[in-house]
Formats: sequence, structure tokens, C-alpha cells
Amino acid sequence: MLELRKSADRGYGHHAWLETYHSFSFATYYDPAQMDFGPLRVINEDIIEGGHGFTMHGHNNMEIVTYVLAGALEHQDSMGHTSVLQYGDVQRMSAGHGLKHSERNHSASEPLHLLQIWLTPNAIDIAPSYQEKHFDVASKQHRLRLIASPDGRKGSLSLAQDALLFAGILAPSDRIHYRMAVDRIAYLHVARGTLCVNGVQLLAGDALKIGDEDGLLMDKALDAEILLFDMALTL
Repeated sequence: MLELRKSADRGYGHHAWLETYHSFSFATYYDPAQMDFGPLRVINEDIIEGGHGFTMHGHNNMEIVTYVLAGALEHQDSMGHTSVLQYGDVQRMSAGHGLKHSERNHSASEPLHLLQIWLTPNAIDIAPSYQEKHFDVASKQHRLRLIASPDGRKGSLSLAQDALLFAGILAPSDRIHYRMAVDRIAYLHVARGTLCVNGVQLLAGDALKIGDEDGLLMDKALDAEILLFDMALTL
């Protein structure tokens, strides 16, 4: 099963300083056919104007991953963490039984471009926790780099969910084969550029829901940066 989710079909909002695209139902965007995919609940592509952002607000029982595409993200949270994240930085928060955080554009003039991702956890009311790591361009070029996993293997961030998150930066000469295990599903999101997956052409902002496939062939990429989620099949 390969189900194409076109960028233009995502939910869209423009709220003064925030331009946002919702791959799944979120806030005022509601589509009963696009509520989640396995444990993957949210992929929001946000573009935040300089000097603006989200003030302190709360979350609970959600795994939150932020992938910075451009600009600088200023983070503060109720656990005492403060940070400025830039391209290549990935942040993971386990909201657990509850935390608060703020997210602002650190620059007064340059836009901030990021993906915020939510996954439902495999256990509720755990202790909140925080991680961030930098994954440089070289580590993602011509390959899939594991950036999050249940056990933090291979230098990845740790997730409270049976999900593997990979990032890749692919060129026209790349042919990436990814083997799918039985009883797993996958979701591939194109952050920028273009590529083909099992013969399906994907553009920036497009995504592919994947199930009952032995494997994936990624090729014909042009300046492509992608995220691939390999997840347990949840019913």
C-alpha cells in the first residue's frame, strides 16, 4: 500500500506571524481521514516571522520532535532547559505527565522554518524529559541517518514509542533501498526537493503512507531532504 498525501491537500493557516501546514488534523483543521497514521499524530510545517513565536504552553502524554530546517529556534521549558537550535539540530521532548515550554524565533528579522512532529507514547504519565542533538549534513548525505529510536541506538534521540525516525539528504545519483519488516508501517515526508519512492513522484511537502511493502526504493532525487518513520502497526 502506497498512499500519496499531496502537499497542497494539507491543512493551511496564516495567522499574522505564523504560516503553517498540517499533515494531520490539528487546531482548526479537521479531516476525519487524516487524524493520524499509526503512532504518528502530527507533522506541522511552521514558518515563523522574526521576533515572534509561541509563548509558554502545556503538553502531556506526547512525544514531540522538532526538526529545524532554517533559522534559529529559541526554546525554554518548565524543566529548566534553555537552548537555541539551528539547522541540523533535532529536539525531543517526552511530555509525560505534563510540561510547559515556549518556542520563539531567536532572530528579530530572519524567518524560522521547522517541522514539529508528535507521536503518541507507548506509556502514559511517564516523567517528562528532554534531549537535543546535532546531525550535520555529512551524516545525512546519500543515506538514511537514524535520528530517533526507542533505545537511542547509534547516537539517536530516545523515543517512548516503537518508532524509528531517519533523516536523509539525497542527490540524483543516490539509490537508497530500505527493507520493511513484517507488521511495520512507514511514513515518508519530503521536507524539500523532490524524489521517487517505489516509482511514486514526491515533491516538497508531499508524503507517502506505506504498508504491506517489502521495501522502499528511493531514487531520482533532486536536492531532497526527507524524514522516514518506520513504526509498529497499531490497531
